[in-house]
Amino acid sequence: MATMKKNVKDTAQTAGGEPEWVLKLYVAGQTPNSLTAFENLKKICMKHLEGKYRIEVIDLLKNPQLAKGDQIIAIPTLIRKLPTPVKKIIGNLSNTEKVLVGLDLRKVT
Repeated sequence: MATMKKNVKDTAQTAGGEPEWVLKLYVAGQTPNSLTAFENLKKICMKHLEGKYRIEVIDLLKNPQLAKGDQIIAIPTLIRKLPTPVKKIIGNLSNTEKVLVGLDLRKVT
């Protein structure tokens, strides 16, 4: 089974000074839906954000109290913290077009 890893940086900017995207993915353990969401998110970020992102995976089985702060009502849920405004996407992120529109990476056509 694949494991989820974090792309962790300490600042909200890349080394080149470009804005960094801060994304939080809330999951519940390493379920198929959680793993799919993480893999889909990684693919989208690698293709569209080219290293200008940080993904934080929050496992609510280990830290259930963290769900309250971002008002998580379903999992998996992706929260875009930066750039503002905050955006939420619920599900396994398999519909790439909807995820791109939801993150404001692509305009609605």
